Amino acid sequence: MELITILNHCHHHRRFVYQHARFGPGNKSIEVDVGPREGSAAVCSGCHRPAPGYDHLPERSFEFIPLWGFLVFLLYRMRRVDCRDCGVVVEVPWSDGKHPWTRAYMLFLARWARKLSGKETAVSFHTSWDKVCDAVESVVPWGLEHRTLASIRAIGVDEIQYAKGHKYLTLVYPIDQGFTRLLWVGKERTLESFQGFFTVLGEPLASQIEFVCSDLWQPYLDVIRQKCSQALHILDRFHIVAKMNKALDEVRAAESRKMAQEGYPPLLKKSRWCVLKRKQNLTSQQKFRLRDLLRYNLRTVRAYLLKEDFQHFWEYTSPTWAGMFLDFWCYETMRSRIEPMKKIARTLRAHRTLLLNYFKARKQFSSGVIEGLNNKAKVTMRRSYGFRTFRILELALYHSLGKLPEPELTHEFF
Repeated sequence: MELITILNHCHHHRRFVYQHARFGPGNKSIEVDVGPREGSAAVCSGCHRPAPGYDHLPERSFEFIPLWGFLVFLLYRMRRVDCRDCGVVVEVPWSDGKHPWTRAYMLFLARWARKLSGKETAVSFHTSWDKVCDAVESVVPWGLEHRTLASIRAIGVDEIQYAKGHKYLTLVYPIDQGFTRLLWVGKERTLESFQGFFTVLGEPLASQIEFVCSDLWQPYLDVIRQKCSQALHILDRFHIVAKMNKALDEVRAAESRKMAQEGYPPLLKKSRWCVLKRKQNLTSQQKFRLRDLLRYNLRTVRAYLLKEDFQHFWEYTSPTWAGMFLDFWCYETMRSRIEPMKKIARTLRAHRTLLLNYFKARKQFSSGVIEGLNNKAKVTMRRSYGFRTFRILELALYHSLGKLPEPELTHEFF
């Protein structure tokens, strides 16, 4: 029976041997009776050192990884161990505490839960959602405890919305290595929440950070100035462009409403994406529409030309020349009498130093990695149609994006 060979290789330290197997009720499961190998010493569950065992407890069953479509249960009478350091404890060879399942089965479910939702994993392997959740909850804390946080040179921080009612998560990623992963999850996007990351990281590791990439959210700016004063703080290019597009769209919408109220032809009708999209992404029809629109002296056209002119800012390599361009662009924008664009110019002037840090870092760091990982976080939440509690959401994000280490097993089944 091939089942015998597999079980002989899967047990911890190979201290146990197969005795006999039988089919369970309804022939839908296999119950395998296992016992200690002859001459093998008992092992303390606390310090994992050999110790004398002196009696047995009643037989217990432990759920194992399904084989060939059958549910597998290991039957074993656990020994009590008289440990010199831990006292009298019960030998638990392949489980933790009083859980009625093996560590191998928990790791098996946890790995599948990274690919499927909790419900899909439970249905696929004829178990419950609670058991899948317990599997993830046992693997993630172990991985967080054993992961390596040294040599973090650059980090990126951003927020994503996880529920209705302006509920956000603060996510921190390392962005200086090819090994991109989720470093920390915080509830809400407040100053206290982000400070929790540096509490977990510790002052020695925080002092090693050289680059920080973030958006213009004020609590992030304050915490970074306080905790990473030695780091070069780079503003997120993606959010700056997004704010400029939002200002342009406000100008277009306001002018379109005004023209409709005063009885002018609807020149700006169906022109939103013509002015918001990049030139290389415009369709042929949108290119013709934009060409016709640029013939008119409209506030929207002037705002569009200012936005397009600002794109040259990212092409500079010297912080000095980039700063001169930024100053000239802000001066021209303040003379345009277009209030949403003037608001953007005032914001850029207030954060001029942080903007120029992008060039001091030689354009090595940007928000591209951060936005890509944010999309994966949203896919994780969407796959399960949301989570009811922050704790379960936190475990799912760490499990999917954290690239955490996992406990080693004697035998790999997957």
